[in-house]
Amino acid sequence: MSPNHSPAATGREWKQTLNQPNISFIGGGNMAQCLLRGLIDAGHDAGRLAASDPDPGCREAVARLGANAVERNQDAVGGADVVVLAVKPQALPTVLDDLQVPADRLLVSICAGVPIAGIAAATSAVQPIVRTMPNTPALLRAGVTVLCANAPASDRQRAVAERILAAVGKTVWVEDEALLDAVTAVSGSGPAYFFHLMEAMIEAGRGLGLTGSLAATLTVETALGAALMARQGTESPAELRRRVTSPGGTTEAALNTLNHRQANQALVEAIGAACGRSRELAEAFQAP
Repeated sequence: MSPNHSPAATGREWKQTLNQPNISFIGGGNMAQCLLRGLIDAGHDAGRLAASDPDPGCREAVARLGANAVERNQDAVGGADVVVLAVKPQALPTVLDDLQVPADRLLVSICAGVPIAGIAAATSAVQPIVRTMPNTPALLRAGVTVLCANAPASDRQRAVAERILAAVGKTVWVEDEALLDAVTAVSGSGPAYFFHLMEAMIEAGRGLGLTGSLAATLTVETALGAALMARQGTESPAELRRRVTSPGGTTEAALNTLNHRQANQALVEAIGAACGRSRELAEAFQAP
C-alpha cells in the first residue's frame, strides 16, 4: 500500500474523514475504474484511493488514474476506511474467505445478487454493510444505483457509500433489501431490454429500405430524446405516449399491433422472470 494511504479511521473519526476517507476496491475492473475516475473527478484525493487485482492490466489502468494499485487484496484493506467489493459474484465467497476486514470498517458491495447476510456471515455480524445495485450506464456516469444498508451502518457511513456511487449517476435508497431483486430486474437488467428494442427497430428500419447506419442513428437518437423527455418528470410516460399518438395515425397503427401481440404483458412477464432469477441466485449464495 502506498504511504499516502493513511491509517484507517476509528468510529469517532468518521466525521473528520467523511469528505476524504481511504477507499479500497477489491477488484480493479471496469466498474471499479469507473467509480475511481468519478471520485477523482469529484475531487477525492487519488492518494486515498486504492484497488487490488491479480490482473496486471487492471492494475496498470488503476495506476494511470492516480490511485494506488496492488496485487494482494489484503494489502488494499490495510489502510482502508471503506472497502468496496467489486468482484464477480461467483468469486466473492473465495475473496471473503481470504479477506480480513476489521469489524468497524464499512463494506460496500456492488456484487449483483449477493445478500447482506451472505457477506456478514463471512465477515462479522456487526460489520457495517451497504449493498448496492448499479447498472451498466454507470460506465458513462449515467447510471442509477439503489442502495440498502444493514443496521450497523451509521448515517455517516451511509453518506460515504452514497457519495461513492453518486460519482457515476443517480442514487436511490431502499430500506427493504428484498426489493433489490425487483431493482435488479428493472434497472440492473433494464439496459438490455432497451438494447433489445433498439435491435428490433434497427432491423425494421433496414427491412423498410433504410441503411443500417441511418436506422441505427434514428433509433438511438430517438431513444435518447424519449428518455430525456421522460426524465423531465413533468408528464408520465403514459401521457407522453398519448400525446404522440394521433387517432388514426401511424403511431396508433404501430401501438395497436404491439397491443394485439400483447407486448406489454410479455415485458411484464420477462421482468418478473428476471426478478425470480435474482432471488434464486441470492438463495444459492446463502446455501451451505
